[in-house]
Parts: sequence; C-alpha cells; structure tokens
Amino acid sequence: MPLSTPVERELLHLRDITLRGWRRADGLFDIEAHLLDRKADTFENGARGTLPPGAPIHGMWLRLTVDEEMTIVACEASSDHTPYALCPQAAPNFARLAGLRIGPGFSRAVAERVGGTAGCTHLRELLGQMATTAYQTLYPFRARREREEAARRAAAGETPPRERPALVGTCIAYAPDSPVTLARWPWLAEETPPAE
Repeated sequence: MPLSTPVERELLHLRDITLRGWRRADGLFDIEAHLLDRKADTFENGARGTLPPGAPIHGMWLRLTVDEEMTIVACEASSDHTPYALCPQAAPNFARLAGLRIGPGFSRAVAERVGGTAGCTHLRELLGQMATTAYQTLYPFRARREREEAARRAAAGETPPRERPALVGTCIAYAPDSPVTLARWPWLAEETPPAE
C-alpha cells in the first residue's frame, strides 16, 4: 500500500542508495553499496562552485567482503563525487573494518575504527544498511546450514542446543511470542509466558 497523497510540494534533494549482495567464486560474499546525492535545483558548493540541477554532490561506493560467519574479510571505499577535495582521504581508513563481525556491538566497533574524523559520515551511514543486506544475502546459506545441523543432531539422537537466537526480539515478526518465532523455534514456547 503506498503512502497517502501528499500536499503540493517541490522536490529539493534526491538521495539514491543501492545495495547489492553477491556470492563470489571463492566462497566469500561481497556486499556493495552506492550512495548518490543530488539537488533538484542549481546548488552553490563552496569548494566545487556552482553545480547544475542533478549534478552529484556525493557519489560514494563501499564494499564489504564477508565470510559465512558474517566476519568482514576486507572493506573497500571509493568516492567519485564529494563536496570537498579532502573527503576521499577517508576511504582507505575503511579497510580497518576487516576482522569485525557483523552482529551485536557492530556499530560501536565501527565507530571505534572509522568514527569521527577517521571516516566519512555518509559511508558510515551505509554500514548499517549493508549489515542488513549481508544478513539477507547470507540467509539462505545460514538457514540451510542450520537445517543440516538440526537433521544431523536428530539422526544422532542429540538434543538440539537451546540458545535464544539473536533474531528473537529484533522486530514484530520475531517477538518472543510471535507465531513466526514459535514456528521456527518451537522450544521457545516453554520460555515465553502466555499473553494475558
């Protein structure tokens, strides 16, 4: 369902973000993001002068190479368009993200490595969306591995582990008492008090 009809308005700014998840031939995964900022009208930029309507103000790329455990193996950043000549100097610092695991504490670890003047606000903003894209890209592989492990344990007569999955409690669908959660992890019903 689309949004409601807005009042009459004028377009001023366009930000386009494209995210893609790729499976590589070497078994790793590339998560790529491209951010493009443009103005609908002529824009005065102190460093670049007068920019015509639609000229890129920001045009930035970021690639995370991750393994199946969601550990960043490599990170590469590049800037085609920036408002200031020194902005691209932040790009090499994003290589510092190698070794981080996408999961709890990721945002804090990113801030420690490329926060403030060590990085770029716009590239850092992409990382949260890239983390989500990484989860979506790797989900089929991780879910298959989870099913195979459950089948192996069942065949061996082993009791499956009862760790609370990290997804539980992250959104309405994965609420502890949601039918989605309880269908995927039925044993959680034993831990979830009935709704009143």
